[in-house]
Amino acid sequence: MSEAVVPFDHADPQAVPPPDEIERALEATLFAAEESLTIEALAAHLGGLEAGAVRAGLRALAEHYAGRGVHLVERGKRWHFETAPDLAHLLRREREQVRRLSRAATEVLAIIAYHEPVSRAEIESIRGVQTAKGTLDVLLEAGWIRLAGRREVPGRPVIYATTPEFLDHFGLASRRDLPGIDELRAAGLLDPVDEAFNAAFEEGQTGREEDAEGEDES
Repeated sequence: MSEAVVPFDHADPQAVPPPDEIERALEATLFAAEESLTIEALAAHLGGLEAGAVRAGLRALAEHYAGRGVHLVERGKRWHFETAPDLAHLLRREREQVRRLSRAATEVLAIIAYHEPVSRAEIESIRGVQTAKGTLDVLLEAGWIRLAGRREVPGRPVIYATTPEFLDHFGLASRRDLPGIDELRAAGLLDPVDEAFNAAFEEGQTGREEDAEGEDES
């Protein structure tokens, strides 16, 4: 995106633009953006608007587009336009490449989502088996996980976390929207004999809920 500009022409530079003018500026910016944008990035791009004004504009704009062919959505605190779910079939190619994850990759992705940030050793401790580097590579290539730094312990192991692309692919606004342990069991996605894995998974769910509460307070 180009350098920050002030799209409003007012005699008083401190004046707050009218809400409809802010919405139009947000609409134009998001349509032209090559990637999803945070409220802070939008505020800076629009000449340093208050975050509250940008947030209000985004909510009004999202409501305006709620019944249209494209929706304004928030994924991982980033905003972008996307096709309405009921019209997605109109834009799909006739031949689609289906991405199928192995059971190992599915377990690793779930562990990262519920426990992030987490190291490879911690993943292996939860699963009870070693994790092949190729499994993590598949998830990195898919864009669903990322390197999130290093754990400040001896050896400084790499830690992994999910990405906005992960949230977007699975239609989640944030990690708090991940299904709970009871929902997963009801869907038959957790093997009842894997008690150690299920227990660790449930512990991760609790941690996710605590993280979500922390996000609300920020």
